[in-house]
Amino acid sequence: MNNDSIVSSSFRDPSGYLFYKNDELYRQINNSYKKEYDLLMESGLYQTLCEKKLLVSHMETSISPIIPSKAYKIVKPEVIPFISYPYEWSFSQLKDAALTTLNIQKIALDHGMTLKDSSAYNIQFSNGKPILIDTLSFEKYQEGQTWKAYRQFCQHFFAPLALMSHKDIRLSQLLQVFIDGIPLDLASKLLPMKTKTMFTILSHIHAHAKSQKHYESKQVKAKNVKMGKNSFIGIVENLFSGVKKLKWSPENTEWANYYTDTNYSSIAFNHKKEIVSLFLDKTNPKMVWDLGANLGEFSRISSEKGIQTISFDIDPAAVEKNYLMCVEKNERYLLPLLLDLTNPSSNIGWSNTERLSIQKRGPADAVLALALIHHLAISNNVPLQKIAEFFKTNCRNLLIEFIPKDDSQIQRLLASREDIFDDYSQDKFEEEFDKFFTIQQVFEIKDSKRILYSMEKR
Repeated sequence: MNNDSIVSSSFRDPSGYLFYKNDELYRQINNSYKKEYDLLMESGLYQTLCEKKLLVSHMETSISPIIPSKAYKIVKPEVIPFISYPYEWSFSQLKDAALTTLNIQKIALDHGMTLKDSSAYNIQFSNGKPILIDTLSFEKYQEGQTWKAYRQFCQHFFAPLALMSHKDIRLSQLLQVFIDGIPLDLASKLLPMKTKTMFTILSHIHAHAKSQKHYESKQVKAKNVKMGKNSFIGIVENLFSGVKKLKWSPENTEWANYYTDTNYSSIAFNHKKEIVSLFLDKTNPKMVWDLGANLGEFSRISSEKGIQTISFDIDPAAVEKNYLMCVEKNERYLLPLLLDLTNPSSNIGWSNTERLSIQKRGPADAVLALALIHHLAISNNVPLQKIAEFFKTNCRNLLIEFIPKDDSQIQRLLASREDIFDDYSQDKFEEEFDKFFTIQQVFEIKDSKRILYSMEKR
């Protein structure tokens, strides 16, 4: 991070800015937002949302503003441990974020305010639950007004959830292409015909898309619609009900049942867990990334020690199951996220700085790479040199597993292809990683041919 600099994603709202000063995060509230901010604080809305853990809390400070000519107040907000994006969330994470947004809108109306925007990027996960991070998202409710955030909510939440539920879970990745949400006309075309008989989807996607196309014509001007408060509440309630009804059940995918289909004996598996625990105790990290975490079995060793742990996996079903376990167990320190290491989240948005890559959000204090590199090296033809370089930029401490070629899992990978991987060997592995890391300890996993290496970045 840069000192005395505005956060790269904080430029679209004229109401204020997030900025860093001396490595601390602050929010400038501009004079243009004075009335709304005062109403937020005086109406009791801020207190209510904070008590319900639906809005990040803040403290007003006397620190000098980043743009003095515009400043009304400077606040120091609660810091979210790790910023994630909607295209990295599982189905239920996006669904819970949507329901949280609608719940906040209902509470805001009770206090004479409304959300002026409903960007999915304004929701983050903290202590295992979705929370609104944008204090400047509220405005005074005016009798007769429509919900200004309605279209954005449909594009950021309802459309992608409907596509994931009724078409294909992988369509969540459209959110990387369409940074302000999936266009409703596209969603309408992609959704199956049966959804046109489902009232909520018909109303908020199909009919909404048709209305947009009508009014976006140069020859047609949108009417100045007046909406009573009961109608306003009705739309929010209808969306809430519609989102609640959307379901997706993880199917049996290649990795979702991985733990029941390995060659680990119970002795080997338990020994591996002991080694992970030992590594964490020795390195004492504040942030751990578990890459290729599957259902988070080893991630939980970290999170149960009170370490903020990001549990990454490529499989939407595995991430979904992992998140649902987090919800069931009320796990505060574990955040499952979707990540394809061969094509990780990149810098996107305005000037390629608005939404940051995984690398820009790191490095982690420690990384777990368990039963991973053979998938990168054998399945995806990534040389060990490239793999070592990747880890060099993403962690300070590393626990990585090497699996020899005669392991049954690698033999399965090679069953349908030629073995062209002459450089895949333990000696070559040690040679490449030794360029960037000091090998601290080597563990031979009991009742197994697999080896764990504890490393520290040079």
